[in-house]
Amino acid sequence: MKKTILIAILSLLILSCEEFLVPEGPEDYEDLDEPISDLNVEHMLRHAAGDEAFEKIYTIEEGLGPVFNSNSCNSCHPGEGKGHPSNSFIRFGQSEPGHGRDKNPYATFGDGGNQLQDRAIPGYEPERLPEGAPYSRFIAPIVTGLGYLDAVADETILEMADPEDKDGDGIRGRPSYNYLPEYLKARPNSIPKDNMYIHRFGKKALSYDLLQQTIFAANQDMGIVSTYAPVEPYDGQIGDPEISNQTIKDIEFYLKTLKAPERRNENHPDVLKGEAIFSNIDCATCHRPTLTTGYSDIPQLNQVEFHPYTDLLLHDMGPDLDDGYTEGDAETYEWRTPPLWGIGNQKERSQGGKYYLLHDGRANSIEEAILYHGGEAENARKQYENLSQEEKSQLVKFIESL
Repeated sequence: MKKTILIAILSLLILSCEEFLVPEGPEDYEDLDEPISDLNVEHMLRHAAGDEAFEKIYTIEEGLGPVFNSNSCNSCHPGEGKGHPSNSFIRFGQSEPGHGRDKNPYATFGDGGNQLQDRAIPGYEPERLPEGAPYSRFIAPIVTGLGYLDAVADETILEMADPEDKDGDGIRGRPSYNYLPEYLKARPNSIPKDNMYIHRFGKKALSYDLLQQTIFAANQDMGIVSTYAPVEPYDGQIGDPEISNQTIKDIEFYLKTLKAPERRNENHPDVLKGEAIFSNIDCATCHRPTLTTGYSDIPQLNQVEFHPYTDLLLHDMGPDLDDGYTEGDAETYEWRTPPLWGIGNQKERSQGGKYYLLHDGRANSIEEAILYHGGEAENARKQYENLSQEEKSQLVKFIESL
């Protein structure tokens, strides 16, 4: 458990006065694994329990495998930051959009799970990519600030959507709709369509909320069976639960209550100029700087403004980013707009001193990532290409400040 969390809990438990001093520590803006401020004692304890479960390294005796990708949540999200090509994972088997959990025609085992488990415990063989299967390689995103994205109201997402491009700007962002698993409850004030609900997490917005994301990761990343996801990825058989529902919910709560990444150097003249350029060349049309949450039972997340630089919508990103693989409601060339917050400290904090950007880490610089943009983002990319070298540098400095 992290020292800062222990200090916060002890401070809340021991001190009853209205104001108290907390020992100074390192600059928190560099840390992504800290809770949102002003959580009460109950919420701090729940956050700490989830933190411990997130960092736990699972063993064979505790349910790891038989096939898996990693043995802990933290191994894919080092320091709660972005992943690295060394711990990337492959999704495969589907080239046409479909609702629900469609059968994977290339699956080796079970009910057609679409993640390749490329590691195995002794005595078992890891899964191998079937010949001819469409696939895409993914790198895990940062997990800080997810509670804010989880609390955005459907109404807000729909207000940003323009699938028919009625405003004529060439941007046709649309929400991803899918059916809910039986174990999930719809958010308050959800706006369903044909009994399907807006999904918002994952590279192609496959997951509805952080509970589903946590359950899927435990099962598909680590091969751990729960009452929510009782099927063993290895053989498709129903297994005994290897993780408690409480632990799953603790991790969900931990993800909800991680603080949002903080800005750096935001008042630097070049950063301010880069911010104006970001808006002027239409990057902000999809990477929306400011959103507001709807209702949340966590007071710090209830109806608050935050700055993630995403619209949570699916967009056509053009042929260069079309991997020929899809999941959920998305086409093979569609991707959910990734939040840009936290991008500036990923290179040093979790990626070993080098950028690995886009869904699979193929871009090793912010400029390279921009140049891969096509489809609905082609106009913004062309405007970027027409900038002077100084303007390009200012834009990069702004993005790195997020």
